[in-house]
Amino acid sequence: MPVEIRELQITTTVHEGAGNSPSSSPAPAVASDDIIAKCVEQVLEILKEKTER
Repeated sequence: MPVEIRELQITTTVHEGAGNSPSSSPAPAVASDDIIAKCVEQVLEILKEKTER
């Protein structure tokens, strides 16, 4: 029997000034074309799995 999630609660904490500390390294910038390509691949994979069922 499948489980249906009807509500999802996400909690986060923001620390002011945390981005200015020298120990934190910024995430590398990824080109938007790469992100779009990865998203398209994932969507196509999901659609393929659904049609195989």
